[in-house]
Amino acid sequence: MPQLNKLRTALPGGPGGDTAPPSSARLRTALTVFFALDGFLFAGWVVRIPAIKHQTGASASTLGLALLGVSAGAVITMMLAGGLCRRFGSHPVTVVCGVLLSLAIALPAQTHSALALGSVLLVFGAAYGAMNVAINSAAVDLVAGLRRPVMPSFHAAFSLGGMLGAGLGGLVAGGLSPATHLFILTGVGLLVTAAAGPTLLRHRAPRTVSVADRTEEPRRMTGRARKVVLLFGVIALCTAYGEGALADWSALHLEQDLHARPGIAAAGYSLFALAMTAGRLTGTTLLERLGQTRTLVAGGATGAAGMLLGSLAPTTWLALLGFAVAGLGLANIFPVAVGRAGELAGPSGVAAASTIGYGGMLLGPPAIGFLADWFSLPVALTTVALLAGAASVLGHAARHAVARA
Repeated sequence: MPQLNKLRTALPGGPGGDTAPPSSARLRTALTVFFALDGFLFAGWVVRIPAIKHQTGASASTLGLALLGVSAGAVITMMLAGGLCRRFGSHPVTVVCGVLLSLAIALPAQTHSALALGSVLLVFGAAYGAMNVAINSAAVDLVAGLRRPVMPSFHAAFSLGGMLGAGLGGLVAGGLSPATHLFILTGVGLLVTAAAGPTLLRHRAPRTVSVADRTEEPRRMTGRARKVVLLFGVIALCTAYGEGALADWSALHLEQDLHARPGIAAAGYSLFALAMTAGRLTGTTLLERLGQTRTLVAGGATGAAGMLLGSLAPTTWLALLGFAVAGLGLANIFPVAVGRAGELAGPSGVAAASTIGYGGMLLGPPAIGFLADWFSLPVALTTVALLAGAASVLGHAARHAVARA
């Protein structure tokens, strides 16, 4: 079974080692910055959900429906973003999406009803979804040029940005209104995009040789590749469900069910993001030593165990420990799944797997909201453990799909 450090999309130039030219090093740095910005902005919104829930007067179920706007907007634009990346290139699309996402982050704090919140979150989700397809497409191209499985390192930057965004958000939660906080994030996002964007615009992405490129009709995936992309998309879905659940509901669970202070409640997602960062920073080594299948199986099992503890623990500190363990387990599943889909089918594969994956976020917020009303929020969060276990099983099954592709 091929390892990810033996990518079939690798460019010629000899086996092993990182022989990236200076332009590739600059591209890697710029892309890392955009991944970090993506996580930073998203986490900045996430930690203000309890305050905005109070501001809009939404119940758990109506908040879940409003949060559906993020996932719905993301899913709607993801396939469109794949086409834009093919036509204009992933680098320009990334820069444009960086501007749009920075502007959209300020909108949720201007709302005073669940309906208005859902409407602006649709816009925010559209920018977020397009940004994710663009940066992942650019990263897949660069990974092929570097000839090393460094995809987890980009997602580590996303997690690090999320950790910083959540940590800073927790610090200012008691002193700044949501409107002021998110407006500041708009300024930060525009400044970072202005600083890192020119590098992407000056340098073209390395040429990749995907399955789609080898066919006579490069925009169409082969039947076999389509099945493999679908499988990895479902694996990504199981992970995105967990990430979305913790992003949207962890702070509320800690504050509402375990009576944690707002700053401690915000630390739940921060710890989760920190653990994901640590897991992804070691992801390249794990993939080189354990291989894709063992990484997926072990990750799903660890994520399931962590979420059972995090959702059912009777104390705040045990719940925080569970969130951290879940972050370690789920860390590398999404980047492996999206990277493999991109290897097979280029931007189309990234878009398809990402769309399916973020379907987990589309399903998660309303499902957990309704389950919380019917049963309780802790019980609702155990569904994250169930899907993490499913990702482990599918990761084991994917060993055959990889061999045939």
